[in-house]
Amino acid sequence: MPHAPLNDAFVIRTEQDLRTLFPATHDLALRKCQDHLDKHAREFVSRAPFVCIGTQSPDGRADVSPRGDPCGFVKVLDDRTLLIPDRPGNNRLDTLSNLIANPAIGLLFMVPGFDDTLRINGHAQVTRDPDLLSGLAVNDRLPMVAIVVSVKEVFLHCAKAFRRSGLWNPDQRQDRREMPSLVHMILDQTTGAPEHPDTLAKLESDLEDAYRKSMY
Repeated sequence: MPHAPLNDAFVIRTEQDLRTLFPATHDLALRKCQDHLDKHAREFVSRAPFVCIGTQSPDGRADVSPRGDPCGFVKVLDDRTLLIPDRPGNNRLDTLSNLIANPAIGLLFMVPGFDDTLRINGHAQVTRDPDLLSGLAVNDRLPMVAIVVSVKEVFLHCAKAFRRSGLWNPDQRQDRREMPSLVHMILDQTTGAPEHPDTLAKLESDLEDAYRKSMY
């Protein structure tokens, strides 16, 4: 349905105008920000099987991409450096291309069962250094490249978002069958989904087979 046009009188255009709407930032929220990975940040990274990577294209388009692997797949090289393997994907290469053009990177680490998260901001480079890649093999398969993150800002993020969403609450789990499969939705958006259910079932089976064969 069409929506009413945005009322320009209520658009917030400056940070100063924005901050007049909110209380002052709590002192602890400012002081908690560090420029290195302390023991708590290191352990959080070692427990995290999932991280969201935020980057930006040369023309200013923002992008967030998920990365997942067994716990500790992001390696801490030292107090100010992380190493993230790039596993096989769809070869859009959005994250990698963005980082080559603009090295700014934002990371959000998540641990199943933890309502708090770890945020890390910094600058990154894409490398194919065999010495670095050698420690990232899974099932004897090395990633083609990896992301080296120079850490500039580290802080723990509070639990409010996860508690509001109930993300880990089993009662909040939804039935995946209530929406079409990934294959079905993408075909709807592109070439059109096949009408015969057996044809669609075969495509869905082929995707699951591709997942098994190309995970690493």
